Amino acid sequence: MWRDRRWCLGAGLAALAAGVAAQHGQDGAAPASAAPGAAPAGARPRKPRPTLGMGAAIAPDGVLWIVRLEGPRLVVQASPDGGRLWTQPRMLDIGADTPAVDGESCPKIAFGRQGQAVITYTQPLARPFTGAIRLLRSGDGGATFAPPVTVHADRQEITHRFDAVAFDANGRLHVAWIDKRDLEAAKARGQRYEGAAIYRVESRDGGASFGPDTKVADASCECCRIALAPTPEGGMAALWRHVYPTNVRDHAFARFADGAAPAVRATEDGWVVAGCPHHGPGLAPAAGGGWHAVWYGQRGGVAAPRYGRLDAQGRPSGQPRVLPDDSAEHAAVAALGERVAICWRAFDGRVMRWRAWLSADGGRSFSARTLGDCRGESDHPRLASDGRRVLALWNTDDMGVRVAELLPA
Repeated sequence: MWRDRRWCLGAGLAALAAGVAAQHGQDGAAPASAAPGAAPAGARPRKPRPTLGMGAAIAPDGVLWIVRLEGPRLVVQASPDGGRLWTQPRMLDIGADTPAVDGESCPKIAFGRQGQAVITYTQPLARPFTGAIRLLRSGDGGATFAPPVTVHADRQEITHRFDAVAFDANGRLHVAWIDKRDLEAAKARGQRYEGAAIYRVESRDGGASFGPDTKVADASCECCRIALAPTPEGGMAALWRHVYPTNVRDHAFARFADGAAPAVRATEDGWVVAGCPHHGPGLAPAAGGGWHAVWYGQRGGVAAPRYGRLDAQGRPSGQPRVLPDDSAEHAAVAALGERVAICWRAFDGRVMRWRAWLSADGGRSFSARTLGDCRGESDHPRLASDGRRVLALWNTDDMGVRVAELLPA
């Protein structure tokens, strides 16, 4: 049954876990054993915040899918017409899991070309700031999903968080995450270790089995999302916030491949901050080689999201530009040939606005567009592309999921 896209998430949604300071190793989510929204004794109870974090993807048949929480359960919905009508929410079997759903850490969905569909999420564990990366697998395009499995071989009760997932052009499934096994090992040896690490696994059978845990790089930031994008040779590349000496929180780039070159520095803002900004980057391949990138950082005393080009090796190319919005945050980027779409949200003191920056000439010039606004809570904007079109999605507590076509087919 189909219904109007402005479905309301309702007051029954689970509260976000109590917030904590964004300092080393703290990702803003309480451990699974903590009571959501709990207030100190004697304090006035706070109104629970809605859990709005979601993932989105376009299937090979052109149908738009989302995955999100409804109450304590993980659900999927699909739309054949770009977000005008949606199927009823379909509950997924995740057992006793309680997925982390908050901005930088949200469930993800990805589709392969041979009927595969996967959903990943971070499952918080009992110890604070620990987790496991879980995956649901479908071999029939999302009609049914097998129960969740843990993708990494390392099963320590440590940080495996902030998952990213994508299929490459060769049909291989890639899952990456932030991992603290090397930090824990260094602490046991009495040695210093900066930040966390980026680890990944690869599956050649759509998520039925996985290769070994592979370290991409040491010294990643602790709580910022990882951006994945396809490479020209049919593989996968990643961009993430990195920790350079001393506490410089710029970004690093690497390809996922056996014998791939080491990670390179992708941004040079020189932002020194002793903690995680909770503000990950975006990455998209550029026509003719290289990459489009968006990220948040402080450069020359100006803290803002920026757009810039990276060369084929992932290094900075040319001067980055500040997005045309003083309060822009959590930008995402996608590209189709010479067409580029950047989407973000921005609070103007009264309402949160949903905005976009569009280019038809490979990022040399842009035009701005306002897509909507929200007076309540909202998720970070998302972009979904199937290589033919780019859709922007925004989940808000007042109007539900909104969809705008930024780059039409």
